[in-house]
Amino acid sequence: MNIGESGKIRKGLLTALLFLAVVQCCGCSNRPDSGNYPYVPDTPAPAPHEGVFASEHGTMTFLGDDESVIIDFDEALSGCLGMSAGEQEAKYVFLSGNLPPHGNVPIRYDVAHMIEIITGDGEDKSYTDIDIGEYQDGTFYTGTNCTTPERITFFVKLEDDGEREAVDFLKQDPTDSLDED
Repeated sequence: MNIGESGKIRKGLLTALLFLAVVQCCGCSNRPDSGNYPYVPDTPAPAPHEGVFASEHGTMTFLGDDESVIIDFDEALSGCLGMSAGEQEAKYVFLSGNLPPHGNVPIRYDVAHMIEIITGDGEDKSYTDIDIGEYQDGTFYTGTNCTTPERITFFVKLEDDGEREAVDFLKQDPTDSLDED
């Protein structure tokens, strides 16, 4: 065997080992038991939010496409979220809790722990992550069935005292705004 053939064999073996290492690593990372993944119920996903959801600190008007919302928050809520006050178009996504090594991942709202609201475009694009859930008996809960088709509750620090408050956005009945003749 000459030196050229020996080099080709080594190159071939190295390539084969590298290929096996990549396949092994990729195969492991895609296995459900190799990391944290969000809980997804084996029930149909709920319909996207649609219509006006109102709170004492503003409104969110969901367009029903599972991504577009028009927000109109007052100074107090906007300030604690680091957003501009007033009406503006935005995008949103519901997120799981932090699931290392993946972090927060998009998930259906009935098992979500956060909502991310995205405002602006290009260099002016801004992301705001807001804890969501349910408030009962003086305790905040997040996760399964806390956010419903009729309610989204933000947990925010409206005051500088460090205490989080629940801000309930409740779906408004569209007939409530119609004037009767």
